[in-house]
Amino acid sequence: MLISLPVLGGRSGLDFKRVWCVDGLEVSTAKVSFLEATNGSTVLLPCTYSSCIGIKNLYFNWHYNDNGTMLKLCEAVIPKENVEPSVNVYHERVEFVGSSKKNNISILLWNITFEDEGQYVCFARNPKEKNRNHSAIYTLIVVDQLKEIDNTLTTIIVSIVGMLIGCLVTFMVVKALIVNFMPKKEDKK
Repeated sequence: MLISLPVLGGRSGLDFKRVWCVDGLEVSTAKVSFLEATNGSTVLLPCTYSSCIGIKNLYFNWHYNDNGTMLKLCEAVIPKENVEPSVNVYHERVEFVGSSKKNNISILLWNITFEDEGQYVCFARNPKEKNRNHSAIYTLIVVDQLKEIDNTLTTIIVSIVGMLIGCLVTFMVVKALIVNFMPKKEDKK
């Protein structure tokens, strides 16, 4: 996208430089785009947006991919930056918890079931950027109970490394004591 930015200079004192803005609108779910949660729990499906030139009437929605059929969970339009949207929610266990002040369009999914497992799509379109749109996918995995991780091997390795460091420090202290406090032999004439 090509935008014009004002800069000082020229005959009139103000010129406009044209600058390319790459990926004007961006939508992201988080550093980790999947979640493993237990049946019956409540989960946060995170989604944030950013735009290099701001927003105006940013449309967003959340969909659930039900075996190829996209079911709309919620949608709204954010009229401008820092104005909270009026969100239409189409699913009884979905709650919008985002805030346009933080560029956040996240939702909560209450009392999840095994049927809720799958891909959730966060979609946004910004008319200010010639309707540039973007989407991000968040994968929910529902389990009966979370796996217990056996840390025995990690504990053993950390213990051995700690013991080796302790032995090294002890050796260095003993050496320093011996070198500094042992009587030195001097050549007597």
